[in-house]
Amino acid sequence: MQDAYITLEEAAAFEGIKYNTLVQRMKRAPNQYDTKTQAREGGGKDQVLISVASLTAKARKAWRATQKVDGRDVIIDRRATEAAPWYVTADLNHYIDGHKKAYYEAVEAARVVQEFIDYAGPEKRTDLAARLAVGLGVSPQSFYRYQTQVLEANAWALKLEREDGQCRDYFRALALCRKPKEADTFPSLTPEQRAIIENIWFDKQFASNLGTREMLYEKFEEIARERGWQDYPSTKTVGRYINYLMSTRGAASAHFLAANGTREWRNKMMLKGKRDATTLEVMELLVGDEHTFDLWVQYTAPNGKVKAVRPVLVAWMDMRSRDILGDVICVKANGDTLKESLVKTIYTAGVPKRLLIDNGKDYTKQELTGQSRKKRNIDFDFDAETVGFYQSIGILGVDRALPYQAWVKAVERLFGTVCSRFSKWFASYTGTLTGSKTDAKRHKDVEGMLERGELLTMEEFYEVWTEWKELHYRTRKHRGLTDAKEKWVTPGELFAHGPRYEKAAPPREYAAMLLMKADTARVTNQGITKFGVLYTDYELCFWKDKKVKIKWDIDDVSKLYVYDLEGHKICEAVSAEVLGFGEKCSQAALEKLMRDQKRQYRESVEALEDFTTPYEVRIEQGRPSDAVGKLDLMIGHAPSSKIISLPTDKEYRGEVAAQSRKKRSGAGDEFLASKAGDALARLRAINE
Repeated sequence: MQDAYITLEEAAAFEGIKYNTLVQRMKRAPNQYDTKTQAREGGGKDQVLISVASLTAKARKAWRATQKVDGRDVIIDRRATEAAPWYVTADLNHYIDGHKKAYYEAVEAARVVQEFIDYAGPEKRTDLAARLAVGLGVSPQSFYRYQTQVLEANAWALKLEREDGQCRDYFRALALCRKPKEADTFPSLTPEQRAIIENIWFDKQFASNLGTREMLYEKFEEIARERGWQDYPSTKTVGRYINYLMSTRGAASAHFLAANGTREWRNKMMLKGKRDATTLEVMELLVGDEHTFDLWVQYTAPNGKVKAVRPVLVAWMDMRSRDILGDVICVKANGDTLKESLVKTIYTAGVPKRLLIDNGKDYTKQELTGQSRKKRNIDFDFDAETVGFYQSIGILGVDRALPYQAWVKAVERLFGTVCSRFSKWFASYTGTLTGSKTDAKRHKDVEGMLERGELLTMEEFYEVWTEWKELHYRTRKHRGLTDAKEKWVTPGELFAHGPRYEKAAPPREYAAMLLMKADTARVTNQGITKFGVLYTDYELCFWKDKKVKIKWDIDDVSKLYVYDLEGHKICEAVSAEVLGFGEKCSQAALEKLMRDQKRQYRESVEALEDFTTPYEVRIEQGRPSDAVGKLDLMIGHAPSSKIISLPTDKEYRGEVAAQSRKKRSGAGDEFLASKAGDALARLRAINE
């Protein structure tokens, strides 16, 4: 013992005091401490070492305990040198929760034993040990065993404290506690039997059919007989093992995956991230989707038949404010409905910067995005005539949600709110048809309600929906906005007062034109055939056997708007009167056809004459120069307009040019005159 020297830092730790305090003690009583110096390995000032024998009894015992842990002194037992005690790796909170009484009794006993270890008074230590043992209700031999265990615990606590700097005084109490019995060991189950149980329970077909423990044990017994096992566990043991398996890390998630498949697992079990919508501006990102209400209303079909239908809501949600925009209700949503919904949004709330759309074919059809829906990323870096409706209307970008991952679209949570706070108040509510909620299905006599006139009409239902949206949803505190600590916590207030992305809407006439259906057609010497109807116009005679673009209004197919492939307007072809035979032939139609034929021939002759006229003769005839860049001496005034976002679509420019020509000739555009105000005012809230 006298030959053992340690550093001052180690001595201070064993004494339980600071380094400077030990140095001051050594200065006050230099004869009490045996020290020596040794050269440092890296050079510099010599290192001071202190003899262990010079320390207090408490420090010497702590030092001896560390020597037992390090294996340099085999005095107590071999346990400290072979493996760490159980409490070194134990979870303190878990142990206390299961053994509160034993732990707090051990805390008191450890305190008494530590006082005995630190005692340096006049009383004989054997007498003190006997007296303290009586107080604890144990024999002196047990008390000395407690001392050994506490010293060992102090040594392990000191060793680990040197490694990570954390105090572990609770080791003393745990050292006096009985090691907890290991649970869930299942000694009656062999590794082979455990593997078979796991294979059956996590089998995809077994789990997807909601296999029970009883079914598993039947299969387990069958395998046991096939393998000739004389003895195997009971059904209770197998059931306990399954309960143990399902409580282990990752087992419940793996079983859910086997039972429900990857798609449902991603929806219900996969780790999700939370997006910070406060970084967005109002109208910076809109999320669009459609929702079928879980109720029935009365609908009158175009043929006059009255039937009960489940209405479909098509709407957009502003991600910053969670406000509902452009909502329309229809029987069946399609690309035209989505156009009308977005146009309604633009002329009531503004042009959004970006869209996050559903992966369904209604949203991703080429007519809207300008490219095949098979392409995941929508690219707008191509010719303006093919950018599709979204880009044509002024939207900078469109993102598509991944298939079957509804959690990326906040509008899906809105539909849940609509179902619980709106749809369930209707007598015709029949519950959801979602596979995971089949128990929510309500049986109602929908046909009887229709016959008795108890169902709301589509128009009445839309009025009720609008009232609920304005008075209940937009004015109610939104939990998402509250959790995000927004200044305005209702969708209506945040949409009205939050920071906003601003972009002007295009002319309404342009939007009205974009709402028309589009296609290509080949011109014959009779005109264009579409919907089984012949459409004709005099200008088409110059486009025989050529392809042209056509557009028509879904509410009025009596007229086709014809453009060339470059987007320049050709004419407006109307449904032609088909000529009859003999006496049934219309005289007026026949005369008109003959006039057009003569006009066409006359213009063809004139054009031929112009093209064959020599240059010298053209100069003599005083033809106007074809040169560009001439000075225009005409004085005119540009028409005033409040539109600040001008479209670049060639078809629209062709439409405007044709309209100007009609104005100069005294003719007007019937479509722009009748549809621009009316169609966009109604916005087709109910679509066929």
